[in-house]
Amino acid sequence: MPKQKFEAAMQRLEEIVEEMEQGELSLEESLKIFDEGMELSRFCYDKLNQAEQQLKRIVKKDEGFQLELI
Repeated sequence: MPKQKFEAAMQRLEEIVEEMEQGELSLEESLKIFDEGMELSRFCYDKLNQAEQQLKRIVKKDEGFQLELI
């Protein structure tokens, strides 16, 4: 998948959902954009996961270690 921004991927996912909800696509077209949607979904999930990891930090507390959102 070419490099793209999270926002653009989410926009395309919304478009795919709208297209599929209309029910006017052939089976072949539906499968094609479903596959595209799944790829975009994985891309967005990975981006969100990366962002979450950047916001987490492990800090030492008196009782041990604790995960802290920063």
